[in-house]
Amino acid sequence: MDLFTYQEEERQPQAKLLADRMRPQTIDDYIGQRDVVGPGKLLRRAIEGDQVSSILLYGPPGCGKTTLAHIISQRTQGEFVKLNAVEASVKDVREVIDRAKLTKSMYGRKTILFLDEVHRFNASRQDALLPAVEQGIIVFIGATTENPFHYVNGALLSRSTLFQLEALTREDALEAMRRALADPVKGLGFMKLQVAEDALRHIASMAGGDIRRALNALELAAVTTPSQPDGSVAITLEVAEESIRKPTIRADESTQYDVLSAFHKSIRGSSDAALFWFLYAVEKLGMDPMTFLRRLIVACSEDIGLANPQAMVQAVTAMDAYHKIGWPEAKYNIAQAILFAVESPKSNAAAVAIGNVMSTIESIGNAEVPLHLRDAHYSGAAKLGHVGYLYPHDYPGHYVKQAYLPERIVQKKFYSATQQGMEDKIRQNQERRK
Repeated sequence: MDLFTYQEEERQPQAKLLADRMRPQTIDDYIGQRDVVGPGKLLRRAIEGDQVSSILLYGPPGCGKTTLAHIISQRTQGEFVKLNAVEASVKDVREVIDRAKLTKSMYGRKTILFLDEVHRFNASRQDALLPAVEQGIIVFIGATTENPFHYVNGALLSRSTLFQLEALTREDALEAMRRALADPVKGLGFMKLQVAEDALRHIASMAGGDIRRALNALELAAVTTPSQPDGSVAITLEVAEESIRKPTIRADESTQYDVLSAFHKSIRGSSDAALFWFLYAVEKLGMDPMTFLRRLIVACSEDIGLANPQAMVQAVTAMDAYHKIGWPEAKYNIAQAILFAVESPKSNAAAVAIGNVMSTIESIGNAEVPLHLRDAHYSGAAKLGHVGYLYPHDYPGHYVKQAYLPERIVQKKFYSATQQGMEDKIRQNQERRK
């Protein structure tokens, strides 16, 4: 910000949006996140003592990440520089680092670099920060709405303390709006506003934990509603409904991974939850139903397996129905397959068997096929010793005991059937073969 802009905003504070004007200046004015900055908490003590080290602030929009950085800027005795990852380049970062070196060597003052939307910085630009962070030239503060384990370099993440901020509540938004209504200087207290309680609560609910969105909606309602003869402005529920609309739900990559994970885990234990996450993802997040059908088919083997082989039949049939009749009609077929899978007896014996086999493969190296199992459909096979195979169908019960595994692991047992559903019959058959 240049001097002219600063002076103009000082003379005309109402030129800024209400959410910016009402931004807390001290940690005592900060709303929410008591688990992170409540009395006695680590980050609060660091802010109050001007001892903030490199940190990452991770949380949804409007939860207070930028506000926390602003409070730190007001509290510190060092230099504070803000960059937005959408606009900043490696050159900008290096200029900050060069100035930080100079400031530290000449005045002994630290430099705090706040990088907003750090997830928008690619790996090479994040790498440019590392040496300065490692050497203590800058104190790094990053803010992100995306999972930092997906978007922030491991080296930078390991050198920063991660603080996860939760979405704020309706009560937090109500508190922020009431502060704004009561403040005659920075807020809307200079206006003769008559705000209905149900209007405030509607805005708070629709803001979805985003204080910035709630304040912007309140300001929009205040400045666009015609005043009454006495100069007052009445903000009713109807006005509030026009001032804030249903938020567009994000469907970024990490959110999609989280929802898909919730869906798969719900298949193991809750029909209600599995159906909810599937429909929520497709109808609200706009995700592809095929993503969930593929995961469902995998779960039918990984988590159900031979305890109910029909689960996979249902899932594959639902996929076929989706290809043939499309969405939204196929939601009924997919829902049926999901419910069938969740309510089926469960077994992870197939998954465990795969893991056992893969572990053995890694440990034994090359495996020799036993002579009696080798291909013998050519003349001369007997001379090479490829004889001795016993044809199971020639024996009672169509089974005969013989070695099928390589000699070194002939006693290994990879698959153990459970007592779940149809797999119990397989278990009984295994017992008989013993």
